[in-house]
Amino acid sequence: MMRTVALAVLALALAAGVASAAPVGVGVGAFGGLSYPILQDDVGNGSVYGLRVPVRLLPMITVEPYWLTGKMDDATETIGGVEYTRDGFDNKGFGANAILGRVGGAGFHFYPFGGIGSHKLTRAGTPEIKETAYNFGLGFGISPTPKVSLQIRGEVNMIKTGDTSRKFGNATVGLNYDLLP
Repeated sequence: MMRTVALAVLALALAAGVASAAPVGVGVGAFGGLSYPILQDDVGNGSVYGLRVPVRLLPMITVEPYWLTGKMDDATETIGGVEYTRDGFDNKGFGANAILGRVGGAGFHFYPFGGIGSHKLTRAGTPEIKETAYNFGLGFGISPTPKVSLQIRGEVNMIKTGDTSRKFGNATVGLNYDLLP
């Protein structure tokens, strides 16, 4: 149900952006970085990478569909004097972020963002977790030219798991290319 609502809101936002007189901008970007589990002893640090497609609807509103994949490291725990090693999660997801500000363009810029998506966590020996994910964070863009920019972001990614959630802190660096102005 939540996914249907999110897709409907995204479709309305895209339609409103196309209908407005403001110039629409489209870019494409790749990113990679580190992922840190938050309050989880059964999984280690890992990596995350993926693609983003920022679509500027209004001068200060950008919608950014994304795809990501990540691999968390194994973790070793000692329980009752016995040492156990648990496999790390594989994280695959897609969704969309709403950005207050712009992602591309020349100069320096900060921007907050938040989003919703569908993520799947898998590892050997446990059931697959395929649930709604929420993320939020801050980004910083630097660009010497109007078309190419370096994006540095810090975000928290929360994947629902029933009454609780799996949380990850991601620190990423990406390169963005503006296809349309």
